[in-house]
Amino acid sequence: MANVGEEVSNKQVIFKDYVTAGFPKESDMYVTTSTIKLKVPEGSNGVLLKNLYLSCDPAMRILMQRVVPKGFSNYTPGSVSFSVWFPRKLLYGIWETVSDKTQNTDSESETTKIVLVAMANVGEEVSNKQVIFKDYVTAGFPKESDMYVTTSTIKLKVPEGSNGVLLKNLYLSCDPAMRILMQRVVPKGFSNYNPGSPINGYGVAKVLDSRHSDFKAGDLVWGSARWEEYSLITATEGLRKITHSDVTLSYYTGLLGMPGMTAYAGFHEVCSPKKENMSSFQQHPLVGQFAKLLGCYVVGSAGSKEKVDLLKNRFGFDDAFNYKEEHDLDAALKRYFPEGIDIYFENVGGETLDAVLLNMRVHGRIALCGMISQYNLDQPEGIKNLMCLIYKRIHMTGFRVSDYYHLYPKFLDTVLPYIKEGKIAYVEDIAEGLESGPAALVGLFSGRNIGKQVVVIARE
Repeated sequence: MANVGEEVSNKQVIFKDYVTAGFPKESDMYVTTSTIKLKVPEGSNGVLLKNLYLSCDPAMRILMQRVVPKGFSNYTPGSVSFSVWFPRKLLYGIWETVSDKTQNTDSESETTKIVLVAMANVGEEVSNKQVIFKDYVTAGFPKESDMYVTTSTIKLKVPEGSNGVLLKNLYLSCDPAMRILMQRVVPKGFSNYNPGSPINGYGVAKVLDSRHSDFKAGDLVWGSARWEEYSLITATEGLRKITHSDVTLSYYTGLLGMPGMTAYAGFHEVCSPKKENMSSFQQHPLVGQFAKLLGCYVVGSAGSKEKVDLLKNRFGFDDAFNYKEEHDLDAALKRYFPEGIDIYFENVGGETLDAVLLNMRVHGRIALCGMISQYNLDQPEGIKNLMCLIYKRIHMTGFRVSDYYHLYPKFLDTVLPYIKEGKIAYVEDIAEGLESGPAALVGLFSGRNIGKQVVVIARE
């Protein structure tokens, strides 16, 4: 989010020249980007606005003429101001992202603010806001300063000879595993971020142009996404068409996307629950709800009272506790699971995994998909209780969601009815605007988010 006093880029629609006859054309205007300081100058009695919506009105055609009726003011070529005056009433708008405009009116005038939602056309060259990865993070939590927002340009057209697609990015997913990709050295099978390039993750996008036989303009897709407004994608293997658009689109960053598929595969395929009277310890709201739908006894843990209340009252867990208030996690688990734990979906690691191992039942199952407590450590913590795997014959299996994407249609067949019947609850924490992305991502590691963290670039 931009702050008062900052100098920011300012997209504008400029009037090119007077229209002498006929209908106005798009070429009578053009989009450009200037800069503006988000501060009303000293000595001015003006206001500084962030514009939200613009009205398109037929009377604006009159103001495109060199000569206009008395009482009207025509547009000025090279200017951004589109003003419409009527007797005793003023409608005005500045066709730009942020404007500084002062207009004195008499007491009988009614003032209405009208502002722009600019639509870019295929083939145009437009500005393209991006979140750029600055440099490798060697230790500790990532910081907002490890990324920066900049603006480049992009032509909204797939080049001749390419089989790529041109995407307008709508929603971005913030995921803990993105921390791993900020390192210089990453595990085999992963690709780290390149300093000076946009960071990437998962997201939802709309196809604007395509030279690929599997995609056409207007398609909605989810999958691999760069943190920018528009992307030219030539490696389309990471994209999936959205065929069920009757649910909230942002759900494809989480519940119906990679995180949801991870929860489904880890619980149903890796843990393979066999009976209804199983007990499950979970930090993952969706895994816990899958377990409840099978009749399991489910206890969860979270790092705040608000999140504990969500687990119990929104997600339907049988019980939950705040792990920050437990000085002995082993004792806490024994209190909630006196008979032991059958199923555990591991995405925390460290001391939590150690305590869980002590409390697993014989032949219990653990699915390993992440260890957020370890991502920011110089030296990962060792696990002391691995002998429990032998004594209790515990099945502990690591997996990557990509191993199970072939089951995505089966996943949708299972989860979509649950959503429509209200059997699965889902909470999103929405960050508005690409500029808010770095703060939203960094907030994951301090538990600042309540629900799935999503960055909204555009809603259509």
